[in-house]
Amino acid sequence: MSLPTLWLHGIGLIAPGLDHWTQARAVLRGEAAWVNAPTVLPPADRLPAAERRRASRVVRVALALGLQALDGQDPADIATVFTASGADGHNCHALCEQLAGEDRAISPTRFHNSVHNAAAGYWGIATRSMAPSQVLCAHDASFGAGWLDALGQLQTEDEVLLVAYDSEYPEPLHACRPLPDAAGLALWLGRAPRAHSLGQVQTALVRGAADAMADAGLEGLRAAFPSLRALPLLERIARGDTAPATVEYLAPQHLQLRFTPR
Repeated sequence: MSLPTLWLHGIGLIAPGLDHWTQARAVLRGEAAWVNAPTVLPPADRLPAAERRRASRVVRVALALGLQALDGQDPADIATVFTASGADGHNCHALCEQLAGEDRAISPTRFHNSVHNAAAGYWGIATRSMAPSQVLCAHDASFGAGWLDALGQLQTEDEVLLVAYDSEYPEPLHACRPLPDAAGLALWLGRAPRAHSLGQVQTALVRGAADAMADAGLEGLRAAFPSLRALPLLERIARGDTAPATVEYLAPQHLQLRFTPR
């Protein structure tokens, strides 16, 4: 089943050992080795001081990814799709600790940061965007769900910013959901080309096996983070490779994404 072709304008990527798309592109091309290191999250400078103090790791990674992909473009009129396999793991842990104790009074700040659309809310505060925003969760298929939703949004919107992200849980929740760190990617998508557009992406739904990364370290990232399931596509983009990338979705059905450089 083929779906509409879209234009790719910009990319954001943050993961362990990968601080920015520019650095990641060299690694994906094989020009530099991937070296495992804790994820570096930029400060949420676009937020007002009070919100900046409250911004969690999941909020910081989502904001940084979106701004990196837009690369200075005003986000005010760009619709967004935020997709994550979970919410704020550290805040969830703190809420569980509070509810397990004698004093079960939950702070309003803890509560409003616990909702799944917190990152999208902080994005609106940071960017003053009033554009439509969707927030999704589909466990390990969250990137694929976000991609399909972005395609749907592009039927009525000129451009959509897709932000897929994950963040770790402390123990004991970590044992049940062992995300190793914070990570994610952002893709600035549109119906029509811009002067700096990277190329076009065609989408089809296919059955079979999803692609793995040849590099063991990068495959570890792809497998560990639902938001990084699209690393095979990013590798094709970095290399200018037009071979389709099969990206994991809901087995046995996956996304076949073919990038054509401009």
